[in-house]
Amino acid sequence: MQKTRGLVLIGDSAFAEVAHEYFEADTSYRVAAFAVERAFLRRENLRGLPVVSLEDMAARFPPETHDAYAAVVYTQLNRLRTRLAAAAQAMGYRLASYVSPRAFVSPSAQLGEHCFVFEANVIQSFVDVGPNVVLWSGNHIGHHSRIGANVFVSSHVVISGFCDVGENCFLGVNAAVGNNLRIASDCWVGPGIVISRDTEPGQMFRPPAQESAKVSARRFFRVPEEPGPS
Repeated sequence: MQKTRGLVLIGDSAFAEVAHEYFEADTSYRVAAFAVERAFLRRENLRGLPVVSLEDMAARFPPETHDAYAAVVYTQLNRLRTRLAAAAQAMGYRLASYVSPRAFVSPSAQLGEHCFVFEANVIQSFVDVGPNVVLWSGNHIGHHSRIGANVFVSSHVVISGFCDVGENCFLGVNAAVGNNLRIASDCWVGPGIVISRDTEPGQMFRPPAQESAKVSARRFFRVPEEPGPS
């Protein structure tokens, strides 16, 4: 595939390495570098490419010729990925997305910016996926469902029809959500959990799910306090 534009991957974790391979294999992007915040700069090279500080990224790889993708998982219930993407935008970068050619996305589905959709995902009719969402491999997103901004869905998750997943949630491997349900914002749904009723904001579900719901996901993942209304 002809490479027509540069791309900087923000992050140097395993996800960044995976994103490098996928963008190179399936898109017109040429990955030019990895970037991390200067305080976390620990190496100079990764996968044969330079690792630069986020603060110097625009000078070395200008946004006029490069886009950016924040290849970060669900740290702080997705707040870190959200913050780094916003920082890139503030520097003038357009945010990249990746949708695997081996995924099925219905023509009526809508995807927000800065999404990463791995292979074998099925996104059915009239699904609305918000910005900054990661759908790892093999998920089923049922018709007329909505996934809010800054959500991370790991592998082989089933979200049934007419569901609403709130912002900043995490859904673990093999989780399942029944029809017509709402998962409120900031919920952490562990591997294999079945959600059969609406949730409240900030709940954490680990086996047994009823007891886990008493644990605050925001507190467990040390999500920074957000300022209240002035």
